[in-house]
Amino acid sequence: MTVPTEGDTRTFERTFTPEEVRQFAELSGDRQPRHLESDEDGRLLVHGLLTATMPTKIGGELEVLGRSMTFEFLRPVYTGDTVTCEMTVETVEEREDRYDLTASVTCENEDGESVMTGTVEGLVRK
Repeated sequence: MTVPTEGDTRTFERTFTPEEVRQFAELSGDRQPRHLESDEDGRLLVHGLLTATMPTKIGGELEVLGRSMTFEFLRPVYTGDTVTCEMTVETVEEREDRYDLTASVTCENEDGESVMTGTVEGLVRK
């Protein structure tokens, strides 16, 4: 376990594939045609909550147990788009058995446009 530190910033980059979107549709039960039928460019629309797995990957690396996550989906993400997620620890409060933290999240596409922003609250056990 690494002690969380205010200002600590982590990034993760990912390009979603059609297979991942189809697998997420099966796992989540969200089989809307917009996610399973290709657009005129042959792309699938990535589920918002699949995009939201990016900060959970970073949180997993930090051993964060999430308490709440709030996301705002600003632009669509399509298969083949490269998305970079940045999570910054904003506050850390040390408790007897854990560290409580809040973090900000920003995900951008390859054009530098924000596709998702959010806030994560959680804890790291000592």
